[in-house]
This record gives sequence, C-alpha cells and structure tokens, in this order.
Amino acid sequence: MLTLIVLLIALALLFDFINGFHDAANSIASIIATKVLKPWQALLWGALFNFIAFFIFPLHVAMTMSTGIIEPQYFNNTAIAAALLGAIFFNLSTWWLKLPSSSSHALIGALIGIGIMQGGLGSIYWDTIGIVVAFVFIAPVLGMMVAYFLILWVPRVHLQDQKIKFYKVLQLFSSALVSMGHGGNDAQKTMGIIFLLLHTNGYLQTDASIPIWVVLMCYGVISLGTLVGGWRIIETVGYKITALKPPSGACAEFGAACVLFIANHFGIPISTTHAVTGAIVGVSAYNKNQFASTNWKIVRRIFIAWLITFPAAALLSCGVYIILEFFA
Repeated sequence: MLTLIVLLIALALLFDFINGFHDAANSIASIIATKVLKPWQALLWGALFNFIAFFIFPLHVAMTMSTGIIEPQYFNNTAIAAALLGAIFFNLSTWWLKLPSSSSHALIGALIGIGIMQGGLGSIYWDTIGIVVAFVFIAPVLGMMVAYFLILWVPRVHLQDQKIKFYKVLQLFSSALVSMGHGGNDAQKTMGIIFLLLHTNGYLQTDASIPIWVVLMCYGVISLGTLVGGWRIIETVGYKITALKPPSGACAEFGAACVLFIANHFGIPISTTHAVTGAIVGVSAYNKNQFASTNWKIVRRIFIAWLITFPAAALLSCGVYIILEFFA
C-alpha cells in the first residue's frame, strides 16, 4: 500500500510539473515578447517567484481543493489516479495545440467527473463549483478592466522610447507578482490532491494541516515546471494575441496579478490563464489600431478551449477510471 501511495504522490507531482510547464506563459510571455528579459532569464525569473509564493500566501486554495470540491468519502486511490491522469492528458493536448487553457479547471473538471461517477450529483459541493464557474467569466473580465484602467493612466509621452526603460523595470515587478499569484493558486491545487490522498488512506484527518513537506514539494515542482517552460503556449500568449510593449505588458500583468491575489485571499481556485489573457485583451482596447489588430481568431479558439475544459477533463477522467477498474 505504501508503494502505491508513493506512486500516486509522484503522479500528483507530475501533474504539478506539467502545470508549471503548461502555464509558464502566464507570467513570462509578455516579458519575453517585450524583450525585457531573454527567454532563459524569464524562465528563471518566473520559477523563482513561483516558489516565493510559499512565503506569501496561506493555504486557502489547497483546503478548498481537498475538501471543498467533492465529498472526500467518494474517493479512493483509483479515483484520484484517474482524476490526475485525465487532467494531465487534457493539459498535454492543449499544450500541443498551443492553447493557453486552464490547468486548474482541467483538474477540477476531472474531480467532478470522478465524483459524479462515484457518488452521483450529490457528491459535489455545487456552491463551490458555482463560484469556480463564475470566475471563468469574472477572472478575464476583471483582469481586462483593471489592465484597461491602468493603461489609461500611462501618459502618452511615456510611451515613447525615452521612457521605456522605466516600464521595463516596472514590468519585471509586475511579472514577479503574476508568478507569485500563479504559484500561490496553482501549486496549492496539487497540495489539496495529495492531502486528499493521505486522508483517503488514513494518514491525515480532514481537520489536519497540510504537512510542510507536501507544501515545499509542490512549490518546488511547479517552479521546476515553469523553469522548463512550454514555449508553444508562450508563443501564443506573448505574440499571437496582440503586440505588447513594456507599458502595456506591465499593465496587463498588474491586472492579472490583482485578480490572482484576490482569488488566493478567498481560497478560490481560478485560472491564471483566464486572468492573463483577459488582461492582455484589456490593454489592447486602449489603442483602436491595436484593438483592431488583435488576433480575434486566436482569442475565439482560446475561449472555446475554456468552455470545453470542464466537460472534456471530466469525460477523460471517467474514461481513465473505467480502464483502471477493468485492469485492477
């Protein structure tokens, strides 16, 4: 049994690594696109602040994931493995398609699918799911609004070359905030799954604290994933939605960071991808020519990916569960 638990923890950490790899674009794509940092420098920068989130945020999101999505009694080791594999398959598929989808929603969708299969609709905490689904729309809209109003405050003269150095420094700070917000939200989702695994196997009670070794491992592994970086999605976020300059990049990142810090404070597992993409669209709205040149075909593809994430991940996890049960 102990060997199986170790393997499942390793599987959870694999999801955590792919999460960092898949979502690296969220915090570093703009500083690469604006040439504030070279790609390898940006990856180091993002990974560092992913881990620094350990010192900043309480574990509110982790506890929501472990006990606030589905009643823990409906989970066993097979269900946890199926949920993780379903989310991993979805993440790798969207990475291959260069789509910045939500790793968070993939995992939550996978949990919902397994929960319904195991215990029916009554096994799901629908009030929590309602908040998560609401933030599918709130996160990008709020990120868009904050970024738009920030870019309005940037004097037009400051958009000229002589002031760009100031905004490059500002963008380093804003990207660090996004990286911290990403680490504080996404790494905690894996902590919640490992907590659920340990509880299911009798190692922890539901009112126990998450062990510090779990916290450090999850922050460390998502940072390593970010360090590797998923260039296919970085290319989409940084270059294919709209053209970014240091002032607009900084405003977009501040907008996204604002959404992430709010969500982390209230323990809401949201999509960093949604907040960042919405904020990038928000800064593009400042300039009519830039807004018109926004690649709406890419934006539509991203939005469709957002809509299908929950059901697709749920179906994938259910299919994996059936296969695992067949061979068990």
